[in-house]
Amino acid sequence: MCGNNMSVPLPAIVPAARKATAAVIFLHGLGDNGYTWADAFTGIRLPYVKYICPHAPKMPVSINMRMSMPSWFDIYSLNSEVDEDEIGIKRASENIKAMIDQEVKNGIPSHRIMLGGFSQGGALSLYTALTTHQKLAGVVGLSCWLPLRKSFPQACANNVNRDMHLLQCHGDADPLVPFFYGTQTNDKMKSLINPKNVSFKKYRGLAHNACAEEILDIKKFIEKHLPPITENL
Repeated sequence: MCGNNMSVPLPAIVPAARKATAAVIFLHGLGDNGYTWADAFTGIRLPYVKYICPHAPKMPVSINMRMSMPSWFDIYSLNSEVDEDEIGIKRASENIKAMIDQEVKNGIPSHRIMLGGFSQGGALSLYTALTTHQKLAGVVGLSCWLPLRKSFPQACANNVNRDMHLLQCHGDADPLVPFFYGTQTNDKMKSLINPKNVSFKKYRGLAHNACAEEILDIKKFIEKHLPPITENL
């Protein structure tokens, strides 16, 4: 599932309390693991939604003196004008698309699947949502940016997700991924998908992490765009 790194454990999963009719695939940030977000989703779970929180493979990360840590792709710099790990980003994106395909095989249609992530994971979720051929319910990007943004709109010329819903969240005191990266990304996303479907939420005083208010906003977004399916009796 993750290239040639066979040591990546299976994703952390919060199963649906009843039959799963929707899924959320959520990607953690640099140096973290899927359990952090599985714990967060346990507190806001919807009974018909399966939450899948994969773990990134360990790799040397340039920005952290080549120390090995869980990372979806290499990061050379926090300066958005510096070269990016294009090969790594595209490889990681293909792995996430394979996860979407697996859930479709499991019986959940792609339009009932939502992508999301925090920081580096949020960046990868935005990139994947824009370049996949699977029609998604939406995407959640927390404290993140759009990678390889100069390759858009060409990279999403055949994108089926022009009408997907996007929730972007960002703390205005973020020292790692500055708040203006979030607003720049939001402007870019409005040019790539239906701007009416794009939401941006600012959290006063929030640094590079998540807060309780943000988690509740995510729950509301999931509830709205992955509503329960009413069975025809």
